[in-house]
Amino acid sequence: MIHMGIVRHGIDMVDCNRIGQMVERYGMRFLKKVFTPREIDYCKSRRRFIEHLAGRFAAKEAVLKVLGTGWRNGIQWTDIEIVNEPSGKPRIILTGKCLEIARAENLGEILISISHISTHAIASAIASRSD
Repeated sequence: MIHMGIVRHGIDMVDCNRIGQMVERYGMRFLKKVFTPREIDYCKSRRRFIEHLAGRFAAKEAVLKVLGTGWRNGIQWTDIEIVNEPSGKPRIILTGKCLEIARAENLGEILISISHISTHAIASAIASRSD
């Protein structure tokens, strides 16, 4: 049996109105800088587009807290992608510098939970390490 221990936790909350203003002001430039094409397509397919964007934004921030890095050393927003399994469960895919950091820190899977209402979105990320 493999024992999975929680080694790090990150949480973030985002104002949906702020994300809506960024989309309104910067349009696709903002979307392409922060979200992958798959994330943009997913959010556009949802009834509450801005809430879903805000949830993913919060999730990316929560993952950075797990990694302990902030936005520095070449990290890009799109190094963290949130995809949904057929069941709807969100899953984290790391690439680029974020993947390098996770490997260097010996982090295993990063689990994510996202919730949102019309005004706010929140996400919690938990990283494990395999023994």
